[in-house]
Amino acid sequence: MQRLTSYAQGGGCACKIPPGELESVVAGLVGANVTRPFGELLVGLDDGDDAAAVRIDGERAVIATADFFTPVVDDPYDWGRIAAANALSDVYAMGGEPLVAVNLLCWPRDVLPMEIAARALQGGVEVAAAAGCHVAGGHSIDDPEPKYGMAVTGLAHPDRLLRNDSGQAGLPLTLTKPLGIGVLNSRHKTTGEVFAQAIDAMTTLNRDAARSAVAAGCRCATDVTGFGLLGHLYKLARASGVTAVVDAAAVPYLDGARAALRDGFVSGGTRRNLDWVRPHLRSDHGEDELLLLADAQTSGGLLVVGELPGYPVVGELVPRGPATLVVR
Repeated sequence: MQRLTSYAQGGGCACKIPPGELESVVAGLVGANVTRPFGELLVGLDDGDDAAAVRIDGERAVIATADFFTPVVDDPYDWGRIAAANALSDVYAMGGEPLVAVNLLCWPRDVLPMEIAARALQGGVEVAAAAGCHVAGGHSIDDPEPKYGMAVTGLAHPDRLLRNDSGQAGLPLTLTKPLGIGVLNSRHKTTGEVFAQAIDAMTTLNRDAARSAVAAGCRCATDVTGFGLLGHLYKLARASGVTAVVDAAAVPYLDGARAALRDGFVSGGTRRNLDWVRPHLRSDHGEDELLLLADAQTSGGLLVVGELPGYPVVGELVPRGPATLVVR
């Protein structure tokens, strides 16, 4: 089998442009005046939330997002399933339900057979179907590096959105998937070892967790992907005007994650995540623990402000203090 990960410089959400650089690039796009907009923009670029949200009437808001990345595993079908679950996650992270998706495919057609691309697309379609989401068309280009993902449109109630700027001090933080996907994927890319536990985590939809959060009356959440737990939590705490406290001992990890860290399988994206939040972080923990908390996840879980039955509480929000993030 051709090792898809060998055709990519990075892998999965670890390929994201570093958060600090990205914020500088999009800073000038905030606040653009739109002539006679069809609906009211509820969530845009201001706080770097997971998706855009536009109110179209009193009962409906349209959720719009796009996500794609290079191969994170060698099996094309699994890569397609992971990419689809990851793209759908942005809608769930906003408290919505996906309605329709279109494929985004970049392919080195003179290097890799199109049959491999077809397997990736099939995996994506099957995960979207399981989510109740139509897949209708898309766009493709000839590209030196394979990339796949989806642009997804969903619906939510405008008054029940999960936003990253709605966190309140005194509420707990719940994490719905274990961390460690990034270091295991880095090990897979280097050695070819297959980690079923990582694939299972990445292909699990965040649908049930999102529905539970909305039903419980939660109003603040984000998903944990390329910027790691610390990166996404920093954005949430900053947008909400609070300090986030993480109980490191309560954070769950996939089997093999600590061994992969010990053996040096840490992506550049993970190190950049930690460097970005370090000026805003207070912790007595060593570098290894912080790298795991900053580990660049692909199709990770939701981080919800509130308590959800069946998922671990990993910290809390407190009034804004001298540090935006505290790891104890």
